[in-house]
Amino acid sequence: MAQFLSFLNIMKKLFFLLVFFATATMAGAQSLRYGYFSLDSIFTAMPEYAVAQKNLSDLRAKYDEEMKRAENEFNAKYEEFLETQRDLIPSILYKRQTELQEIMEKNVAFKKEAARLLEEARKDAYAPLRARIFEAVRRIGGERGFAFVLNIDGDACPYVDPACGENINPLLRTALNIQ
Repeated sequence: MAQFLSFLNIMKKLFFLLVFFATATMAGAQSLRYGYFSLDSIFTAMPEYAVAQKNLSDLRAKYDEEMKRAENEFNAKYEEFLETQRDLIPSILYKRQTELQEIMEKNVAFKKEAARLLEEARKDAYAPLRARIFEAVRRIGGERGFAFVLNIDGDACPYVDPACGENINPLLRTALNIQ
């Protein structure tokens, strides 16, 4: 799934670069106006980002605490099993081995579910911040008459000529009340 999402991300970047070059070719480089900004720098500078990070960290700590508790419980039962296995009859030995296997499988399933829930919580926590940023980008792009606005993070756009485009990071910081 992660590879597929990475592939989609690459394809999306290529699509936007093709649109950029097609637009530049049709409109002529002199008359094309665009803006660019760093989503990462704006995103992490927002006060709400620190709050979201703290909430996610607290949630992660709760999941980690539960995983540690489950691990300790498993280790205690396993040690008890190792100490008593020589004295157990085969049917009880098999029952206890099965119990340990079930506990281990439940712990693995919980870890996977916790990772999924943390990722979901991260997306939910960041969604309103991203929406505010993109709304400000749309507003600034319209006010400045840009054909488009590029996010220069992640090597999506390795070169931007500042003479042809405008860095809107300062405008975004003002629009979003970021110091």
